[in-house]
Amino acid sequence: MAVIEELIRQEEDGSISFGNHLMEEKKKVQDFEVHGDLYKVKTFQEITKLEKNGKMLLEAVPGATILHMVQNEKGVSFSLEASEDVQLTLELEAETEYKILVDDVNVGKIKTNMAGKVNFSVEVQKQAVSVKIEKIG
Repeated sequence: MAVIEELIRQEEDGSISFGNHLMEEKKKVQDFEVHGDLYKVKTFQEITKLEKNGKMLLEAVPGATILHMVQNEKGVSFSLEASEDVQLTLELEAETEYKILVDDVNVGKIKTNMAGKVNFSVEVQKQAVSVKIEKIG
């Protein structure tokens, strides 16, 4: 399994990778700049949390390693690695319907609340799981 030793990094394709679900002690990196945005990551075995410009963007319980995360007006995509199944919370566009694809399989629709948050679980096998959350309409 891959982990991010530096806790957060920008990839050559412009995406970001972050988190280390194997760490026993909580660590964080603040003010990591990508395209003018400031990111903060906190991670260890029990939780991985990413903030962008002071707002929560993603939380994984238990901790996870997130690879090649891209967010745009259509949604979010990334690969996820973890030691067990993960409960994800993402902050997206408020009161908007999204479809969730795990390894390119549509696992359902979900609508964000007034704060733009969605919660869902991802079953993790021994390899990375591809996750896409796409805006409907």
